[in-house]
Amino acid sequence: MFKQRGTPLYVQVSNYVREKIYAREWGVEQPIPSEHELMELLGLSRGTVQKGVRILVDEGLLVQQRGRGTFVTKPLMARPSSTRLLSFAESMDAQDIAYQTRVVERRVVPAGVECADKLGIGPLDDHLFLARVRSVRGRPAMYIESHLNLMACPGLELADFERESVFAAVERTSGRAVGRSDMVYSACVAGKARGMWLDCDEHAPVLNCDQLVCLEDGVPVEWGSVWLPANRCVISASTVRDAR
Repeated sequence: MFKQRGTPLYVQVSNYVREKIYAREWGVEQPIPSEHELMELLGLSRGTVQKGVRILVDEGLLVQQRGRGTFVTKPLMARPSSTRLLSFAESMDAQDIAYQTRVVERRVVPAGVECADKLGIGPLDDHLFLARVRSVRGRPAMYIESHLNLMACPGLELADFERESVFAAVERTSGRAVGRSDMVYSACVAGKARGMWLDCDEHAPVLNCDQLVCLEDGVPVEWGSVWLPANRCVISASTVRDAR
């Protein structure tokens, strides 16, 4: 390994391993070389190698299994991108992915200025703030924050969101179908609070989806964000090129 001046050796270890994974030289669910093999390959001490590998474990790119070794992480779920509107829960159901939902916060509070504007309600009107963690195989796969329009969905605050999806509860309480969702994806780091809920390092990469969901008549019902650990979830798409 070429040793770069000014860059700590353990950081160079993590950069080296990360590049091997990104280049597909070390595949998903495959073991990376052992600590001793990396020590010999890179000419570095065990402590330096361990510290470099730990960075990638904290990022979620690697997982360590006692007695077996260190493996490249397999994403816990895929989020298909298509023209058909599915909630994240419906998308997971469609893929036969078993998951658990835990409500970590719910409160009815007056809407702030931006929230009121997004939901089309008054700035002091009550709305439901809901935060959930959804886990797959015992590991958090997403952290979801939702601001929900109670004027359009009376009684929504009484729903059991650990058993019923937001889309299903919205359609039940509003008496109308969900019609459209505008989503914007961006890459960022988890931050301390969301890193805690997602069980990842605060500097770990995450994918954030900001979304505004409207009923079939255009009334906004949900404004929120979904936070996905970058190395546990992927966005998939299948497209067809038009004939020319």
